Formats: sequence, C-alpha cells, structure tokens
Amino acid sequence: QVQLAESGGGLVQPGGSLRLSCAASGSIFINMGWYRQAPGKQRDLVASITRGGSPNYADSVKGRFTISRDNALNTVYLQMNSLKPEDTATYYCTSDTMTPPRTYWGQGTQVTVSS
Repeated sequence: QVQLAESGGGLVQPGGSLRLSCAASGSIFINMGWYRQAPGKQRDLVASITRGGSPNYADSVKGRFTISRDNALNTVYLQMNSLKPEDTATYYCTSDTMTPPRTYWGQGTQVTVSS
C-alpha cells in the first residue's frame, strides 16, 4: 500500500524560507514532485525530480526553490527561499510508480506567506 506523508508547511514572512518533506512508502518511485493549489485556482506543478536526480521547475519558482530527493529514504524535499505572498497555497507531494503506472498524491500541507 502506497502512502505519502508530508511535513514542513506553516506560516512565514515574505522573504523567509521553509522546507517541505514527503516520505513515500510501499513501492519504488520514479518521478517525485510537488504541486500547489491556491484558493480558487487550478493545481499547478511547482517542481519535479527524476529518480536519477534531474529537476524541473515552474518558471515562477526558478532560482528560489530547490527540489531534491533521497532514494534510500524514498523522500523528496522542497527547499523554498525568498518566499512571496503569491507562494501561499496548499502544497501536494506526488510520486509516480512504474508498475502499475500511477501517480499518488499526498494529503497536502499549507504554506502561508504573510507579514
């Protein structure tokens, strides 16, 4: 049974930093990543990373966010620096399995950037 456990969200002032973590279990995961959804908006990709460590970022977070993973721990991280109010959203972890091919979602963690 695949499970994803997210942690690290919270309230931070503009310009601050947060680190999100997502521990996955129950399978071997190829791509892992983070999406976010603000109230009234669609859910968008923030960043993803292959099992080999190749990252991909949304233009809005390039240079501020860094995604990484530890394959031994099946954990993906999102280091968020220079946070802006527009980064406020619920952040969801995703993990892809190969057999069967499927994307799993975490329960979401709230990130609020406000003074």
